[in-house]
Amino acid sequence: MAATNDILAKDRAHMLHPLHHPSAHQEPLIFESGHGVWMRTVDGREMIDGLAGLWNVLMGHGNVELADAARDQMASLAYCSSYVGSGNIPAIELADRMAGWAYPSLNTTFFTSGGAESNESAFKTVRYYWRRLGKPEKVKVIAREQAYHGITLATMSATGMTGFWPMFEPRVPNFLHIPAPNPYRYSGDVKPGETIGQAAARALEEAILREGPETVGAFIAEPVQGAGGVIVPPEDYFPLVRQICDKYEVLFIADEVITGFGRTGDWFGLTRYGIEPDIMSFAKGVTSGYLPLGGIQISDKIRDVIMNAPANERWMHAFTYSGHPTCAAVALKNIELLERVDAAGNAAKMGKRLLDGLHGLAEEFPIIGDVRGQGLICAIELVADRETRQPAGLGNDVREAALERGFFTRAIGDIIAFAPPLIITADEIDQSVQMVGEAIAAVQARQA
Repeated sequence: MAATNDILAKDRAHMLHPLHHPSAHQEPLIFESGHGVWMRTVDGREMIDGLAGLWNVLMGHGNVELADAARDQMASLAYCSSYVGSGNIPAIELADRMAGWAYPSLNTTFFTSGGAESNESAFKTVRYYWRRLGKPEKVKVIAREQAYHGITLATMSATGMTGFWPMFEPRVPNFLHIPAPNPYRYSGDVKPGETIGQAAARALEEAILREGPETVGAFIAEPVQGAGGVIVPPEDYFPLVRQICDKYEVLFIADEVITGFGRTGDWFGLTRYGIEPDIMSFAKGVTSGYLPLGGIQISDKIRDVIMNAPANERWMHAFTYSGHPTCAAVALKNIELLERVDAAGNAAKMGKRLLDGLHGLAEEFPIIGDVRGQGLICAIELVADRETRQPAGLGNDVREAALERGFFTRAIGDIIAFAPPLIITADEIDQSVQMVGEAIAAVQARQA
């Protein structure tokens, strides 16, 4: 216990955490180890990692093959610059491995260290592309309410979760937001005979026309909105989005930072709709979170614009750690492992089992107003009344009660998120559902 207290004292004295406020750090969990879908704290508590770290630990904790891949590469060549004129084997092999894997027309990759850097790179690439084509006024980016694209200045401006904005205003100009395609709580207008998907797609077209197509460079969207509440769009939404983007010459950026590499039950989130983006941003699951790595893949038409530019109009964008050899080596091994265990297939199978279990909880507990998911990214939404859909205000209480029973996740308001490692078993799914059910029962008993 003394050692634990010493660690906590050092933490509180010297570490500034993401989203930091001392009131939220009174009794922090300090993790020391993990194995599979389980994590262990310094005080000996074991719990199922219901959020796969931060949506990213796809292959689970303690994978020795990933650790060995990092060690072996570090012993050979830990780092070298990938600035134009030099390169390294793992980064080149990873770019080759990823060419055309997600979408056939995306064959070129620029590497970053994470999702925010990836989306920053995407926004700059949009500006570069249109400027090279003689349309420099096409700089506006349309995003969606409750979107999460990172919280650097530009990505925060694209992020549609307003709580991230106030203390960092003013936001970067030329970012705007339209309603998310949320079937349970759609905030836009729906015309007679329209589906939610059609209404949400119409909101995009109306925004483009309102701003002027000659000023709109891109639309960015997560195939499933994660941090904003696990919003699964209607099936008709993204095909309509692709048509609208094509109609008005707007580049479509797919933010697959959470959905990529098997999370949704497909290897990448938009493939189920038979469409392709112009740019895809990725991160998180590419290394299962074992090392920081992200990137963008660009379409062949964007690549041609970059490759055919005169030297004085080159794509003047860079990061020190772009194409980091050790990160790339881990990503190569991670992709090999994901395919070996058919992680996408398991996500589809276990995701169905999870959804079935959550629907069972909804039958037992009227406080659950909505159950939704796609593959192994699912959620329940708590309400005070199913008819009015008034929020219950109990999300964090349920999260804490689940934690006491051995299930770790996050509450997004009254939304309890489920996104465990993709290697989770049927028994572990059932344990997760049981623990959350017990947590809801306990919270309701305290409210009675």
